[in-house]
Amino acid sequence: MIRYQQADHDALDVLVGRVTPLLLRYFGCSNVNRNEAEDVLQECWIRIHRSRHTYRSSEPVMPWVYAIARHTRLDAYRKKRRLESREVQVANAPEVSYQQEPPALGEKDGFARLIADLPDGQQEVLIMLKLAGLSLEEVSKATSSTVGAVKQKAHRAYTTIRRALRKD
Repeated sequence: MIRYQQADHDALDVLVGRVTPLLLRYFGCSNVNRNEAEDVLQECWIRIHRSRHTYRSSEPVMPWVYAIARHTRLDAYRKKRRLESREVQVANAPEVSYQQEPPALGEKDGFARLIADLPDGQQEVLIMLKLAGLSLEEVSKATSSTVGAVKQKAHRAYTTIRRALRKD
């Protein structure tokens, strides 16, 4: 990231190569299809590029990236909700044969199914902890919350998942 701040193009390629799969999976676990996840990913990279000067080399890079990703995801969700609120329902929609859309990111693995019914905050914490491998401190920085709040969300999510697994 420091080399990227100094306009090293090779560093950008390395950074994008390492971080993009993590961000794509993060966005894909947000109940959106792959195209929407890729759109949010592009917006996130634009924001990372525009705010690269705010990164402090004394801090770890992933919490900084996930903080930007989190805000990008929230903004995309708000934009989608605004657009949906303006849509008008058609009385009789024409029947159209749709090709089957590829599954959303994460649908093929059990993790996405396990966290699908959790509140967004708990999903977000589990994705950062378990998929991205961030520490509690890094997740707390990325979500602008305390370590205790992150632990609480994770604990509640684990409890909910255990209950659901026992029912099954």
